[in-house]
Amino acid sequence: MQTVRNDFFKLGDKFATVIGDDVKVGQQAPEFTSAAQNWAPVNPVAESKGKVAILSAVPSLDTEVCDRETRRFNEEAAKLGDDIIIWTISTDFPFAQKRWCGAAGVDKVKVVSDVLEAEMGVKYGLLVKECRYLRRAVFVVNREGKLTYVAYMEHNGLEPNYDEVINAAKEALR
Repeated sequence: MQTVRNDFFKLGDKFATVIGDDVKVGQQAPEFTSAAQNWAPVNPVAESKGKVAILSAVPSLDTEVCDRETRRFNEEAAKLGDDIIIWTISTDFPFAQKRWCGAAGVDKVKVVSDVLEAEMGVKYGLLVKECRYLRRAVFVVNREGKLTYVAYMEHNGLEPNYDEVINAAKEALR
C-alpha cells in the first residue's frame, strides 16, 4: 500500500499530495527502472553498483531551477573521477530530455525519465500527485548501494547545497 501525504509539501500556497515515504540515510537505496533517452529501461542504482551515485530528482528540465541544477551537476561531474556517477531523474519525456541535453551541452550527467511508471517517485517519496512530477531531492548512494546522504528540498524552487552533495559523494568513496 502506497503512503499518501498531503500536509507538508506546498505547490504555491496549497498543500500537494505526495505519494510514497521518504527514504533515510543508512537504508538500502531502492532500485527503480526509468527510461533512457532512447526509451530503453535503465536502473540507475543497479548500474551504479561498485561506484558512488548521486541521484538528483527534479520536476522538469524545462524549468529555470532544474536547468540550473542539472547544468551545475554536469560541471561537477566533469571534475569528478569515474568512480562517481551523477544521474538526473525527471518526469520529462525522454525525447524532451534528449533535446534539452543537446541544447544545454549536458553530456557528463546521465539524464533519465521517471515518466512511465513514476517508480522512483513512489519509492523515494517524490511523486507529486497533482502534477505527476517529482519534488526536488538529492541522494548519494555508496558503492554497496546504501544511502549516505538524503536531502529533500522544502519546495521545488530551492536548489540543493551543491558543495555538501559533492563532499558527501567524495566521502562515500572512502
